[in-house]
Amino acid sequence: MSRTFRTFTVAAALLWSALTPALAQALPDFTGLVEREHKAVVNISTSREIKPQRGDLPPGFDIPELEDSPFGELFRKFFGEDAEPRYHDSASLGSGFIISEDGYILTNGHVVAEADEIVVRMYDRRQFEAEVVGIDERSDIALLKVDAQGLPHVRIGDPEQLDVGEWVLAIGSPFGFEHSVTAGIVSAKGRSLPNDNYVPFIQTDVAINPGNSGGPLFNLDGEVVGINAQIFSRTGGFMGLSFAIPIDVAMDVTQQLRTEGKVTRGWLGVVIQEVTRELAQSFDMDRAYGALVARVLPDSPAGKAGLKVGDVIVEFNGREVTRSSALPPMVGRTPVGSMARVAVVRDGERRTLRVRIGKLPSQDELADLGSTRREPPEAQAPRADSRLGFTVAPVTDQVREQLDIGDGGVMIEQIDAEPARSTELQKGDVLLMMNSRPIRGVEDFRRRVTDLPAGRTVALLVQRGDGPQFVAIEVPERD
Repeated sequence: MSRTFRTFTVAAALLWSALTPALAQALPDFTGLVEREHKAVVNISTSREIKPQRGDLPPGFDIPELEDSPFGELFRKFFGEDAEPRYHDSASLGSGFIISEDGYILTNGHVVAEADEIVVRMYDRRQFEAEVVGIDERSDIALLKVDAQGLPHVRIGDPEQLDVGEWVLAIGSPFGFEHSVTAGIVSAKGRSLPNDNYVPFIQTDVAINPGNSGGPLFNLDGEVVGINAQIFSRTGGFMGLSFAIPIDVAMDVTQQLRTEGKVTRGWLGVVIQEVTRELAQSFDMDRAYGALVARVLPDSPAGKAGLKVGDVIVEFNGREVTRSSALPPMVGRTPVGSMARVAVVRDGERRTLRVRIGKLPSQDELADLGSTRREPPEAQAPRADSRLGFTVAPVTDQVREQLDIGDGGVMIEQIDAEPARSTELQKGDVLLMMNSRPIRGVEDFRRRVTDLPAGRTVALLVQRGDGPQFVAIEVPERD
């Protein structure tokens, strides 16, 4: 071995020995956190008794006359009036954590939904049968209670103080392996997921799998900042996208479940959508942000306060609405009956309205307030061409009844060319507004489209089976 090579080797070893403590110091040591906090994390198992239907014969079949046959009793036992319904247990596993020394436990609603028996297993192998204090389906939070005192419990943190990129740790029971520990970082905050409008999820890359649901998400101070609730996966297993319910949302739900037995949320009464860059241009906004009002529901707080279709809600009670998904959680946590300041952009100008927050209706009540989801039939009317690449026709009475719309508007009869083909417009859409002004009919629409300057982006409010929506379209050059 040459002297030069030996010198290089020694230098490399010295450099590595100098860097190793620095690298170790840069990575967190979770051992102390786990030792302190794991005692408050519990495994939850449930069982549900399923009663199947009797073993009835198919229609048209009768029990044969088998009085003198050994099979007669068998047929009566399984298919006749003597047949006994059979019961089966259905078991599931999940996680949870103790929030008070007198036995209150938080978990996900889907972990304990429809359970006939809930068993909570502690770190020291003690077991308790738990009762459900309440379940809030909209946030997927369940509050349980066990009959015990002096239990170890977690400390509650502040999710608002979490930074993207910050280390977090989960403890739970994936696939039934109790007190498994996984760690990662905060990937994003304020995520909105389908059918979860009232929860601004914390996204992490912490490994979460079936059985982790309901378990705590800790920050490095050992405080719970979220409840692990969902994963995004195409395989059913962990793929790097995990979502946790912020603990402040969960504690607000917990307080209401303990005191009222149910959860009430604030309500504006608007249907909103995202503001795209093209829509922002059509509304003379300098950037795309806020929540665009596509519909104001009848007899709603928003309607009484003067909010209009086409308003862009950019601020709620002093907090900027960066995306449309940020608005429902803000409104939902506002006390019912309180006054809220809502800043909107209307006709290119900012104005502030005061709204008395209402109570969020039930799912059935909201369905009654919303439009139907039936597809409108094709209108039988003369075609009226437009330079936007589609033809329109008058709206029939049948379509108005199906879509629950009043007078005015035109229906898209055919998508013929650009620029319409490059948008989200669909055959059967009813156009209600153009640039925040109602469309009174075919002639009104044709005249206004003719007068539009080329190159301008306009916003069209359309109504279809799944509700109202704004669509931006750029006006082409004249032929």
